[in-house]
Amino acid sequence: MDGAGQQQRFKTPGDATGEQSLHGPATEIETGVGDPAVSKPPPSKRKRLVIAGGVLLVVCTLVVLGFCYWLHARQFESTDDAFIDGFQSKVASRVSGPVVALLVGDNDQVKAGQPILELDPRDYEVSLGQAQANAANAAAQAAQARADLQAMQADLNEDNAQVLVAQADATQARQDLARYEASSPDAISRQQFDQSKATALGMNAKLESARQAVNAGQAQLAAQQAKIDAADASSRQAAESVKNAELQLSYTHICAPVAGRITQRSVDVGNYVMPGQALLAIVPSRVWVTANFKETQLTHMRVGQLVTVTVDAYPGHPLHGHIESLQRGTGSFFSTLPAENATGNYVKVVQRVPVKIVFDGDDWHNYPLAPGMSVIPEVTVR
Repeated sequence: MDGAGQQQRFKTPGDATGEQSLHGPATEIETGVGDPAVSKPPPSKRKRLVIAGGVLLVVCTLVVLGFCYWLHARQFESTDDAFIDGFQSKVASRVSGPVVALLVGDNDQVKAGQPILELDPRDYEVSLGQAQANAANAAAQAAQARADLQAMQADLNEDNAQVLVAQADATQARQDLARYEASSPDAISRQQFDQSKATALGMNAKLESARQAVNAGQAQLAAQQAKIDAADASSRQAAESVKNAELQLSYTHICAPVAGRITQRSVDVGNYVMPGQALLAIVPSRVWVTANFKETQLTHMRVGQLVTVTVDAYPGHPLHGHIESLQRGTGSFFSTLPAENATGNYVKVVQRVPVKIVFDGDDWHNYPLAPGMSVIPEVTVR
């Protein structure tokens, strides 16, 4: 390569002549001009101190804020495993029959004792009429048995009177016989003596017959009393049958057992229902919170501690309550398939314990709280 080619390779934009020899002034490649890492001046010591101070200030602020949050958070225990809880009253039919009237709709508010359903009552009205007729018949039989007893008592009284008469006649005959026996044989004839003796024997026999009649009358009286007792028992049984028929008839009118709202309605007019069939459920207005806290959160938790409840559906309206009770047993202990820790494959898991929280005041009535709604309770434990 010639000298002109060498000069062309090292030509720079700032060269006034457009050419530079290899032995001329230093080029950009040699001096490093144009390289950012080389051309940027190093930061000053003051700037490094400012940056380090800012980082330290941020770290200190975060530590202070974290410590303050810890001081605040250690006074409370909270969980998102919580929900609105409440009882539900299942309404079922106690008799069978077709539904002829449905007096409530879904989610209607009902009062305790309010009619909600009507079944066809005609079959039960007929049964009631038959029971009432049987009861009247049994009562008439009992009355007839008592009337017969009174008649038998009158006959027995007459038999007792006949005994007294026969007793008097027998006594008179014995006395006459005794006088004849004491008299001289020449004073009376043999015929008179034999007649007096026969009369005495006849009167004794008549007395004995009257006594037997009394005994028979007393036996008949006892038998009739037994008949009266049986008639009374039948009458009472018939009366109970009437009550049962009335009760069965009353079951055709189904009323709300508690106050609340209608839910889970599974029946309509025309459906044929059977005894024990669930028709609908009523959720009472009284609800509470069941919060499943970890067992490690119960260290300082006590009955009566104040709780702030935030309902997910109404986040801007916290409600207030207190702990009413802590369940004596974890949720897994009462599950359908409790853990068997003696099988050899035991793995320790933090358990949860249901805590019942009831609302204070009347603020919670302003919101349609329903069982199953999610909440976040915050318990003040210190």
